[in-house]
Amino acid sequence: MQITKFGHACVRVEHDGRTVVLDPGMFTDVDALDGADAVLITHEHPDHYLPDHLRATDARIFTIEAVAARIREDAPDVAERVTVVAPGESFDPGIPARAVGELHAVIHPEMPRVHNSGYVLTAAGPDGSSAKVFHPGDALTAPGEQVDVLLVPVSAPWMRASEAIEFARAVGAPRNVAIHDRVYSEAGLKIVDGHMNAFLPKAGQEYVRLADGQDL
Repeated sequence: MQITKFGHACVRVEHDGRTVVLDPGMFTDVDALDGADAVLITHEHPDHYLPDHLRATDARIFTIEAVAARIREDAPDVAERVTVVAPGESFDPGIPARAVGELHAVIHPEMPRVHNSGYVLTAAGPDGSSAKVFHPGDALTAPGEQVDVLLVPVSAPWMRASEAIEFARAVGAPRNVAIHDRVYSEAGLKIVDGHMNAFLPKAGQEYVRLADGQDL
């Protein structure tokens, strides 16, 4: 499995000749979608979902009903490529996947929560082994299974650094890759990196923040 970090929350996962792109939003260059077999969208916020990016590819689109409804309104020309998945459902966008969770993290108690489902992708090896990567979208909902790589949100108006640390420790993935990192300055992100590296290695967990276009 090859994992490539793109702008903000967008990650490209490649395995066995198949390519799945997750959450290509407004901070992501459209080139992230080149050659994609499928696009997965966790929720409707524009930093995760951009209609023009979906128009720029002929890939299949997998997402929850709330996002599908937005696509039908915003980009009816691509709606026929959309497959709706439900929380807990397993499906196959080219790399086997499962939807996790139903709601975005709380931004403010008086603000309605939008729907959000993260995705666990499972890449099977020729020897029967497998590797799992989890993209939670904008939620701190654990996947309910052991994963090898957690794409961990590290900066958002709805979270504290302590929440990112506790989420990563609760999931327990041996490798943790920072996402949702465009809303802090580089100085702020270095502070978060320091906090993450002060705690996760003690639990035997690796943490890394990749530059856009950098592979894992």
